[in-house]
Amino acid sequence: MTSPVIDTPAAGAGAAARAADLWKVYGSGEAQVIALRGVSVELERGRFTAIMGPSGSGKSTLMHCMAGLDSATRGQLAIGDTALNGLGDAGLTRLRREKVGFIFQQFNLLPTLTAEENILLPLAIAGRKADPQWFQTVIDTVGLGDRLGHRPNQLSGGQQQRVACARALVARPEVIFADEPTGNLDSRSGAEILGFLRRSVTEHGQTIVMVTHDANAASYADRVIFLADGQIVDELTEPTADAVLDRIKRLDVVATGASE
Repeated sequence: MTSPVIDTPAAGAGAAARAADLWKVYGSGEAQVIALRGVSVELERGRFTAIMGPSGSGKSTLMHCMAGLDSATRGQLAIGDTALNGLGDAGLTRLRREKVGFIFQQFNLLPTLTAEENILLPLAIAGRKADPQWFQTVIDTVGLGDRLGHRPNQLSGGQQQRVACARALVARPEVIFADEPTGNLDSRSGAEILGFLRRSVTEHGQTIVMVTHDANAASYADRVIFLADGQIVDELTEPTADAVLDRIKRLDVVATGASE
């Protein structure tokens, strides 16, 4: 069955992922929580986008909806030219397997598999084989050539996250979503992971969307989107850590004033 395709004048040809008037509501009545309020955003191909905001701002919900991990209450979502709306469980599973890569804070590696087996697992599940030349390029980029036979408990946290990054990249997905990828790492290991993500965009044209609360991590991105109360309230291009911190402080002042 052919996946539905979004065909609207507003749909950007250069978008790896997009949302249009996206709402996400949990619960009902007095227990109702509105996590996203009419968010519209396009994430360009071959770019590194960071999503920031205070706890409860909706940044992780936005990523989960755009990645097909959670359903929208209302609005349109697409990965490339494939609409997520109307896809059943099987269709969403196939889309995530073929077009989306994931990097999570907790690494999510299988302890009984070697680093190489963990990296190749999504392709194995899909019945596909890795392109040998691209696999070697990925391994060289993340510096894991001498660790492929090691299991996760034989690797440092930084090495485990590099395995997770390689796993996301080896299938050449349309877009990679990274949820606080350096949250469990020391500063040196975190810098290595962010450097790898930056190079994967600059040198290999990958598209990366990263949720983070860290201004230094966001400075590796091409664009930073700021959320508050389920809405996009600001954005910054070519960010520096200082510029991101300044923008966050200004948003905090606005939020404090609104609550008084």
